Amino acid sequence: MYQIKAYIQFLSKATNQHGVHSPFVYSFVTKCLYDKTSYEAYTKLKHYKKDLKNSNTTLNITDLGAGSKTLDAKQRKVSDMAKTSSSSKKDARLLFRLSKYFGFKKVLELGTSLGMGTYAIALANNTSQIITIEGCSNTSNFAQSMLKKQGINNVEYKIGNFIDKIPVLNDNNFDFIFFDGHHNKEATIQYFEALIPKTHNDSVFVFDDIYWSKGMTEAWDYIKNHNAVTVTVDCFHMGFVFFRKEQAEEHFKIRL
Repeated sequence: MYQIKAYIQFLSKATNQHGVHSPFVYSFVTKCLYDKTSYEAYTKLKHYKKDLKNSNTTLNITDLGAGSKTLDAKQRKVSDMAKTSSSSKKDARLLFRLSKYFGFKKVLELGTSLGMGTYAIALANNTSQIITIEGCSNTSNFAQSMLKKQGINNVEYKIGNFIDKIPVLNDNNFDFIFFDGHHNKEATIQYFEALIPKTHNDSVFVFDDIYWSKGMTEAWDYIKNHNAVTVTVDCFHMGFVFFRKEQAEEHFKIRL
């Protein structure tokens, strides 16, 4: 019910490119968010998703995050997870376009899940260096085996609690960090604060499911108002955060 009310409120305030006056954000919206090109990578993502939905594998799950709203069992079929927990085809395509548009070289993903998002990011640039962290070892190992079958070799897989793994990351900064693992207000803010020191002027943070719950929306509001953040783009399912010091502080709600 919360998400329905939030979406109605979002639609009442959201706009398209015609409501954007920042050249940087206008280009991002028109050339990335609204890019209608039919990329070859989309077919690969479609086939990957199909393979997940047709999988007969059952995984023993260790869930360190907020859990699934539809899957409660500790043993979960990959086919069921692909329908509810994995990145949607639309979101995966968006992650591909985002990674292609900005040309990210160093990427951190919090929440590997079944590797759908990881695959999308990797397809955009096969020379990028991707680190993906997953709390469940069985899920991580499954995603790793699936992605290796697709010829994806530029991903480093880490298993454990995000807050334990973040401080020991060797990289000093990342071009892109995708937050998609722990849908909880306090945890999201904690990870955000912990990763602020690993940003540079052109870094991009993306938060998935910012209207997952009232708490997640409160976390998003906290992030928007952080003094390190200059521009945000709220597309309801995802929130994009920029740190460009040359930008005037602005916050946009964009319909996709």
